[in-house]
Amino acid sequence: MIRNDALDRLPVRHAVPELLAALDRRGAAVLSAPPGTGKTTLVPLALAGLIGEGPRRRVLVAEPRRMAVRAAARRMAWLLGEEAGGTVGFSVRGERRTGPSTRVEVVTTGILLQRLQRDPELAGVDVVLLDECHERHLDADTAMAFLVDVRATLRPELKLIAASATSDAAAWADLLTVLDGGGPAPVVRSSGEGHGCRVFFEAPPPGVRPAHGTWVDPALLRHVAATVRLALERHEGDVLCFLPGTGEIARTAGMLAGVDAEVLQLHGRAPAAVQDAVLRGTEPGGPRRVVLATSVAESSLTVPGVRIVVDSGLAREPRTDHARGLGSLATVTVSEATATQRAGRAGREAFGFVYRCWAEASDGGRPRFPSPEIKVADLADFALRAACWGDPTAEGLALLDAPPAGAMTAARSVLGSIGAVDEAGWATDRGVRMSRLGLHPRLGRALLDGAPEVGVRRAAEVVALLSEEPPRDYGDDLAAAWRAARRGADGYGARWKAEARRLERSAEEVAGGASEASGASGASGASARPGAAGGSAGPAAGDDAVAGLVTALAFPERVARAREQGGYLMVSGSGARLGEGSGLRATPWLAVAVADRTARDATARVRLAAVVDEDMARRAAGHLRSTGEEVRWEDGDVVARSVDRLGAVELTVRPLGAKADPALLREALLDGLRREGSGLLRWSREAGELRARLAFLHREMGEPWPDVADEALVERADEWLEPELSRAARRADLGRIDAGEALRRLLPWASGEAGRLGELAPERIEVPSGSRIRVEYGGERPVLAVKLQEMFGLAETPRVAGVPVLVHLLSPAGRPAAVTADLASFWQDGYRAVRAELRGRYPKHPWPEDPSAAEATRFTSARLRREG
Repeated sequence: MIRNDALDRLPVRHAVPELLAALDRRGAAVLSAPPGTGKTTLVPLALAGLIGEGPRRRVLVAEPRRMAVRAAARRMAWLLGEEAGGTVGFSVRGERRTGPSTRVEVVTTGILLQRLQRDPELAGVDVVLLDECHERHLDADTAMAFLVDVRATLRPELKLIAASATSDAAAWADLLTVLDGGGPAPVVRSSGEGHGCRVFFEAPPPGVRPAHGTWVDPALLRHVAATVRLALERHEGDVLCFLPGTGEIARTAGMLAGVDAEVLQLHGRAPAAVQDAVLRGTEPGGPRRVVLATSVAESSLTVPGVRIVVDSGLAREPRTDHARGLGSLATVTVSEATATQRAGRAGREAFGFVYRCWAEASDGGRPRFPSPEIKVADLADFALRAACWGDPTAEGLALLDAPPAGAMTAARSVLGSIGAVDEAGWATDRGVRMSRLGLHPRLGRALLDGAPEVGVRRAAEVVALLSEEPPRDYGDDLAAAWRAARRGADGYGARWKAEARRLERSAEEVAGGASEASGASGASGASARPGAAGGSAGPAAGDDAVAGLVTALAFPERVARAREQGGYLMVSGSGARLGEGSGLRATPWLAVAVADRTARDATARVRLAAVVDEDMARRAAGHLRSTGEEVRWEDGDVVARSVDRLGAVELTVRPLGAKADPALLREALLDGLRREGSGLLRWSREAGELRARLAFLHREMGEPWPDVADEALVERADEWLEPELSRAARRADLGRIDAGEALRRLLPWASGEAGRLGELAPERIEVPSGSRIRVEYGGERPVLAVKLQEMFGLAETPRVAGVPVLVHLLSPAGRPAAVTADLASFWQDGYRAVRAELRGRYPKHPWPEDPSAAEATRFTSARLRREG
């Protein structure tokens, strides 16, 4: 019996006629309805013709989370007076409840993608409703892009709805324009606001530090717990408290010990029975409840009895270091859209109350929408789906945000290394099989290549562990976690067993012959099937060897070898460290399954790993192996060696010395000159002076006089350092090259200008006393340092290449007395002061009153008289 009374209370019912009309007219629409208005439960029933007077249709509803799928299906079935699996069914990974009479099927977006890739036409489906679009999950964005393509090319009659409580409706409407070319899709808005709620801001105490990585200040969690207690005292009803992760949920639950309510923990890893119990609510008169939840409770489901929402203001988002192949979770401030969505949970059944655990003044600084997952996530799975769809670059897909070029390049590199795509980026047969496993391509590779080695069941069991990280209390040893999961004493163990069985079936369905799979891998540049040449893992191998092999196949660039100074070095080049007390610390080689690295850490923290040996590492990461000469400038000299390496890990090293490739030696020496300068050569005084003269001429006259700065000299090494450079093998050989002799090769001999070097930039200038004085060219202008008496009688300043020299006039003792670039002016104005100061100190030397008319001399006055 249909529960019309419950349906009539859902505000979205008023928007249904407009939505149905829009679909009949345009075939696509955007439904914007606030939280709690019934868009997830009433609208699919109306679309299917199960309520109202519309035509009977088969409707597919896609939700971002498994918990929401089950909850939405059960709620719709309840509204029809049925159990899920009849008129309304659902499908999630590992569980399907549908039947011949099913008209509305709720699925995860991942399941929808699987179906689209198997059957792009979605035969038998009349309407697809993609719910909670505002969350911008990558699977949802991809599914929408594929659906747009399907409707534009294969099934124009397929009707499509993008639905959300807080979505940017205009952007989705523009995206759907391509469906019929008639402008943006219509936007249908529900004016209902549920039952409404009142918002309070509870600012945390001073000194609470911002979250980073997965760390959240315990002071903030204490504040959240205190706010929950305050809300329980002030209001009736149950509390739904949003926290970023399971760790924060567990710690906050401990802080709520003794509260007069039942404290429940709701998250994606909670057993299905626990999730269902929370969503069923309590019997009338039962105890109040405090439900501590992650973002799984933000949308698409109602937690019965909730009248109060306490929002920590934090959420977890994926982050990927594409250069190192490491993924992590980041704790971020929730967006305005997410905060609105969370608040909507309070007013779904009655007027509610919302407590936001941040200052009201900071509310306006939040981002409007959450970060699109396509901008921050690992795109290997997306890239494989796009390649299998026939659009390897994804440029032809209708996406709100284009995938970042760097992330796509990294993704295609991963796919190429495991044989999933060819050199042009098109999916191989092997890649198509991987895409049908419902796994990340890395895990698909591990399952396909590991099954022939260790057996399908054991490979599937390890891959199931890798697909959903075991609880932290299982430890960091993957083989030990495997044994713990087998015992199945907790909810994780039950989920793991179900997933392992699913993967075993899937692997057998898509295998198509293990030799074909490994052959495709080799043809596309990946290593041949691991173990083909023998190895330490096989059907009879122990848990450690099996876990190690499968993990290494999934994450070959995370194979790591112990360092002498402690820690590990991954093949990718990232450093890694194990936690204190880890039983893996003495292991020479590891295959790292889970590791994260925050911006503040120099190395990655290993969360889960398996033991491997060197042979297994070589085979699993064979496509990353290289052997060759490595010649480089390092620590002030040439290092030349032959290296067999696995990515960044050096397996064997043999010194080469002068036997190295001469071209590599020459380039290393040039690199040394770039880094340390031409001072590596032998510079005599004469060579230094020649360089200074040439630098002066280049500055003042330009070509053909050469630039002799270090950068220019290295650039022209072929012209002046050969053949000596090609004969050199180490730093000491550079030190034997006569730089002055080599530098003369750069003089403009061809034009004849080289012969004018002595004229334009003479080494010495003859002064009036007859002395030949050396010119210094190292400064901004040439300098002539000469005793003052030797310049008597000279009215004009000497010039070099037309530039007046800077004359340093010295006392008879050779100490500076004056500096001038204008001798005539000095004789007239400056000389008197110098004469007055020095004639008493040096009475034996001539100090005429008119130096411009005096005779220059190198001698004292007495000697001049004797010689006169």
